[in-house]
Amino acid sequence: MNQSLATPQDAEDAYYDALEAGDLDAVMAVWENSDDIACLLPMQTLARGRDAVRKLFEPLLGGGHGVMLAVTHLQWIETPDLAVHLLEETATPPPGRPVMPIYATNVYRRGADGWYLLSHQNAPAAPPAGMKPHAGGPG
Repeated sequence: MNQSLATPQDAEDAYYDALEAGDLDAVMAVWENSDDIACLLPMQTLARGRDAVRKLFEPLLGGGHGVMLAVTHLQWIETPDLAVHLLEETATPPPGRPVMPIYATNVYRRGADGWYLLSHQNAPAAPPAGMKPHAGGPG
């Protein structure tokens, strides 16, 4: 385990740095070494346990391609052993596409040797007022 994760913010910084670097092993090093972990990404089934979480991130970080996210903290709820961080994640969109934030909840738990990610969930924001979501049919 990584001794440098002395605070929930240290764990969060390490997580987003690893995503940006496209480093799957570094991403997994931030997750708690437990089968209690869970991750829910948009349009994916719930991944529970280390093997399932790793498989969820493999295609996302395949080939060492990172995920560039700007992160804005919305609210922190922290106790001595558990922390919940509510965030807005914004990815750089392809040219001509609107910037659509994604809202995330990260839950960290303190163990004997530091803080680790226990749960991550994110979901896209609702479309802007007046914009109708594409239903996938002709139109």
